[in-house]
Amino acid sequence: MRIETGLKLGFKDVMIRPKRSTLSSRSQVDLNRKFTFLHSKLKWNGVPIMAANMDTVGTFEMAKELAKHKIFTAIHKHYSLKDWKKFIDSSTSDITDYFAVSTGTGKDDSAKLLAIFKQHPQIKFICIDVANGYSEHFVNFVKKTREQYPTKVIMAGNVVTGEMVEELLLAGADIIKVGIGPGSVCTTRVKTGVGYPQLSAIIECADAAHGLGGQIVSDGGCKVPGDIAKAFGGGADFVMLGGMLAGHTESGGKTVKIDGEKFKQFYGMSSETAMNKHVGGVANYRASEGKTVEIPYRGEVEHTVQDFLGSLRSTCTYVGAKRLKELTKRTTFIRVQEQHNEVFSK
Repeated sequence: MRIETGLKLGFKDVMIRPKRSTLSSRSQVDLNRKFTFLHSKLKWNGVPIMAANMDTVGTFEMAKELAKHKIFTAIHKHYSLKDWKKFIDSSTSDITDYFAVSTGTGKDDSAKLLAIFKQHPQIKFICIDVANGYSEHFVNFVKKTREQYPTKVIMAGNVVTGEMVEELLLAGADIIKVGIGPGSVCTTRVKTGVGYPQLSAIIECADAAHGLGGQIVSDGGCKVPGDIAKAFGGGADFVMLGGMLAGHTESGGKTVKIDGEKFKQFYGMSSETAMNKHVGGVANYRASEGKTVEIPYRGEVEHTVQDFLGSLRSTCTYVGAKRLKELTKRTTFIRVQEQHNEVFSK
């Protein structure tokens, strides 16, 4: 046993210090990024925000809407081959730049992934997603997937430390998903005691990834639009959103009425709700590590997208970043004990 005494920070612990700027309007800020991925060599251009691969967020409907803004969706893994065919046949050809096929690491997952690519070889992105990316089995699965799909972009995770980012990049991943426990419907930290404050995880993992020519996506922990800016400021190449994109028309989840008001269900993919739905219940060797909540219905996701993109442009004007790429170079974090005035908060 040992104790690391260095300070680790989450989004709530910091704010971004303003700096002088030559920008006169938020409209002058360019939020597009261009990447050439490490192994696949695919060139990508878009707004590097992602919808999480949860069946209450990463839906086909969400992918179609977000692609209009050049925003990415990691589509959840529970759609059938028939569902995939209907989605691809009803979509424009350039949508393949803005979604990934998600998969676990089991034999059935491998077989389904192969079937999807045989049916739709034009798909470009794979998201290999497990809660714990530290296992040898996971690393080997990434290696095998890279061998099988040499030209596809592989996103893999989740991890929170630099050495594992390096191992997964060397194993064949292009993008590493960073985050253990920060999600709004994740209970891993209270159930297991394991986790890592998200901002410090981003800073450490981005440093490791960029040294090898890879990218990271910050997965989880964003409660408000300002957290998205903090993630980019800390060095994240992409930011993945779950709860901030839940509850919309395009989101998954059951719609319910409570006291006459409309709500949509949102749950973690390791929750009892998800496991009952997809794998017949919680296995006797494990515990649920997610919660289920009802979110007030939020309407079309278009309005939420405009809000967080506008907020991100505003962040850039406060620090003088003309392009999103410049934000991390222009970011100085200050430690705080208070974020905002809560006198009129509910």
